[in-house]
Amino acid sequence: MALSRLALVRQVAKNQAALGQLVRLSSSSSDTLPTTLRDKYYPKLGNRDIVGYGWNGYPTYIDRQEFPCPPVRFRENTPEVMALRAKEKGDWNKLTLEDKRALYRASFAQTFAEMNAPTGEWKSIVAMTLLGLSFTLWILLYCRRFVLQPLPRTINDEWQEKQLELMLKQRQNAVIGVGSKWDYENNRWK
Repeated sequence: MALSRLALVRQVAKNQAALGQLVRLSSSSSDTLPTTLRDKYYPKLGNRDIVGYGWNGYPTYIDRQEFPCPPVRFRENTPEVMALRAKEKGDWNKLTLEDKRALYRASFAQTFAEMNAPTGEWKSIVAMTLLGLSFTLWILLYCRRFVLQPLPRTINDEWQEKQLELMLKQRQNAVIGVGSKWDYENNRWK
């Protein structure tokens, strides 16, 4: 078992080292990537740039607030996006607001405001909780009606009063129990 874990750790380290090499090479020029690395990662990525290491070391896109820089761009490189990236290398004051938004949306799927926006997921959680509670209530009612036996006749006030009278007549627990609190001469509680 320990040997297989060691082999797994070595494989992960090898993959992360290869990915680090891939990131360094892709940031400089995508034409200089070794064929093995291009064949390993780019079929899954399509025509998207790898721009960083990522939160787990693998080139997968995910929006995370605690790690705001994903390792790959969100959209593939189209001629329009490549033209905007060429424009981006110049003066940013010459870019229009629409160009800046298009560049942002090519790299990221959501803004922080969109990530923080309420999703309405709480409604499904509350609905499932209420559904579970109602199901439990129906099971309880079914068990009370069909499974549980009726309460014995000794569980009522009349029976318990008669039982108490019998215990007092027999003088049960006269030292420290119920009988010690009864005045046998006057026939009343002390």
